[in-house]
Amino acid sequence: QVQLVESGGGLVQAGGSLRLSCAASGRTFSRLHVGWFRQAPGKEREFVAGMSRTGDITDYANSMKGRFTISRDNAKNTVYLEMNNLKPEDTAVYYCAADELWITTPNDVDYWGQGTQVTVSS
Repeated sequence: QVQLVESGGGLVQAGGSLRLSCAASGRTFSRLHVGWFRQAPGKEREFVAGMSRTGDITDYANSMKGRFTISRDNAKNTVYLEMNNLKPEDTAVYYCAADELWITTPNDVDYWGQGTQVTVSS
């Protein structure tokens, strides 16, 4: 079993930045692929970014490339999402995810955090 706890969400103006953190406990974190998803009101949960166990492979949704950066620190059992040049359409609840297999869709995910709200004002 893995427990994931996100932090770092909040209210930011368009063009601003936020850094989300996700602290993991339970199973060996370094054995898991990790990722971030988001869900806006009335919309399906969508993939944001993913990272491999060792951090050598990353993947991003097209609309996030160049603005968002996923990273991890296995010594701290933590995964991060750095978000720059935020836009109002980035407003959503952001969820941390982890799984033994590579993550690209919500159906791939065994472990979820509780989510953290990100609101971008125009």
